[in-house]
Amino acid sequence: MTPSVLFVCVKNGGKSQMAAALMRQYAGEKMTVYSAGTQPGSAVNAESAQAVEEVGATMAGEHPKPIDPTLLDTVDRVVILGGDAVIDPAGTAPIERWETDEPSARGIEGAQRMRLIRDDIRKRVAALAEDLIKS
Repeated sequence: MTPSVLFVCVKNGGKSQMAAALMRQYAGEKMTVYSAGTQPGSAVNAESAQAVEEVGATMAGEHPKPIDPTLLDTVDRVVILGGDAVIDPAGTAPIERWETDEPSARGIEGAQRMRLIRDDIRKRVAALAEDLIKS
């Protein structure tokens, strides 16, 4: 059976979309990937999209969406990105939180900020993919 993961952040426009795009790129058909937000925004963050495109991944066709509660019972893992998103752990999927690098706390903004966030998420995605695919 193909493992699955749900990436969650608040707006589902940046970090969770980046993680999903990078996981699709890394795992391809070996993983089913979802992303959602606790308070979905109106659009995907353009700087986030550009940052993942620089490494060959894509957010094309994606848009912010709310959490589908049925996914909390059906995915193999839920990953919450950042410290702001909170979900009701009513589902049965294991939940983990990734406190991702936040370069803006060090005064780093714009494209450089997004690249650092992308690289942090990318490393975590690779480790998660290896863990779920071998299970």
